[in-house]
Amino acid sequence: MKKKILTSLFVLMLSLFVAVQASAANNTTRLGGQDRFDVSINVSKEGWSTANTVVLANWDAFGDALAAGPLAYKNNGPLLLTKADSLTPRTKKEIQRLKAKNVIIVGGPISVSENIVKELRGMNISVKRISGNSRMEVANNIAKEMGKASRVVIADGFNFPDALSIAPWAARNGYPILLTNNKHNLESSTLNLIKSWNVTQTVISGGPLSVSDQVYKSVPNPKRYGGNSRYEVSANIANAYFKNSSQAFVTNGQVFADALTGSVLAAKKNAPMLLIQPNNITGTVQNSIINNGYSKFTILGGPVSVSNNIQNKLNGDLVGQTIVVDPGHGGKDPGAVGNSLAEKEIVLDVSKRVNSKLKDSLAKVVMTRNTDTFVELPDRVKEGEKANADLFVSIHVNSFTDPSANGTETYYNSQYVGAESKALAQEIQKELVKAMKTNDRGVKEAGFYVIKNSKMPSVLVEIAFISNTNDAKKLASASYRQKAADAIYTGIVNYYK
Repeated sequence: MKKKILTSLFVLMLSLFVAVQASAANNTTRLGGQDRFDVSINVSKEGWSTANTVVLANWDAFGDALAAGPLAYKNNGPLLLTKADSLTPRTKKEIQRLKAKNVIIVGGPISVSENIVKELRGMNISVKRISGNSRMEVANNIAKEMGKASRVVIADGFNFPDALSIAPWAARNGYPILLTNNKHNLESSTLNLIKSWNVTQTVISGGPLSVSDQVYKSVPNPKRYGGNSRYEVSANIANAYFKNSSQAFVTNGQVFADALTGSVLAAKKNAPMLLIQPNNITGTVQNSIINNGYSKFTILGGPVSVSNNIQNKLNGDLVGQTIVVDPGHGGKDPGAVGNSLAEKEIVLDVSKRVNSKLKDSLAKVVMTRNTDTFVELPDRVKEGEKANADLFVSIHVNSFTDPSANGTETYYNSQYVGAESKALAQEIQKELVKAMKTNDRGVKEAGFYVIKNSKMPSVLVEIAFISNTNDAKKLASASYRQKAADAIYTGIVNYYK
């Protein structure tokens, strides 16, 4: 008996841990659980200690609920889910915790039955149902409940991602979401609503395959946010409306329920809804995170929806950091030359490899040059200042008149943040020597212009000697250049740790 009790306690504790989990580095919070009911309840608990009004929708059908996010936000309450025939016990318990006095049901009796209405009224809760003969009509009636607006949003009523990507922005601004039908047309009731409100702008979420060009041409002052995929649409909306936000919500773009209930909380926190694949952040979404500087993330759904690998990536030490990578020399200045190699070509190649590693870790990278061009030293420093960079890493190879000179060395300067620069140099030096298997010439202080005049932690790396036969063979090797890039990257990560 005692063993059963202990086991039950362990399972309960594990469930609570998985349901709402903040990472050790505090970059991410996961609102998960065993299923979509748990997710919606944990979203509710995260956003509301009490709520006078709750919006209730069917757990298994997105059609009626697509437009419900802005309604819930307007009433400052969460959007909760229930099964059709009876009020889901966990949801009932959450409504009681919130001390809700009103419930707005979205959808007809097939979606949310009259039995649920009776049960809620039995809890002394006032119930209002918003329904219609179609999901388009439900959306129109939600819009009427919200009240007249100068802008409206239009999205595909038969595919959920685009509507949910725009929902936090629409909700925050009080704009209703109207829906197209499965022929990608606007129904006459929707057009009449737009006309009667004298709408001044129509924001369209999704490309022409979601919201047709015919619809685009039929509405006042249309503005479209499209993309090659649902992921790109979510990124484009984030780029347009959430550039000044520090946080973002991240959810599986193939599952509607988590994004649906999370959209209200995202609106409350002025954060975009970014759609990803379970184990992959697509390039456009990754660029959105980097360029907009999102550094805090709320993950909607458990590890099956959004993997732990994604959470670890979002929780990385380099997320939100801006790092200058400075390939030395270039253009008319070849740098050191030896053993049929030119410094400017080697360091540009290595720098591009470092850039790729840093970007994959969601750091913003500023390259002082991306091609074989000459950049003055003061301009290199200015690039870091202009970007308000957190680190400056200048990459070089060494040379000496005596061809026996060999090895790796890393320089710093104590003009501004000497201790931090030295620590960064030590970490990069350690990793480079280990990876390149070169002679360790140590960490040294010097007055090179780019590190003396950069006010952020800055280092100048001399990977190896181009004038030494053995070192030069490594510098000529693509595999060793990758090892050098990996080592510089690892040294940067170690510095942050």
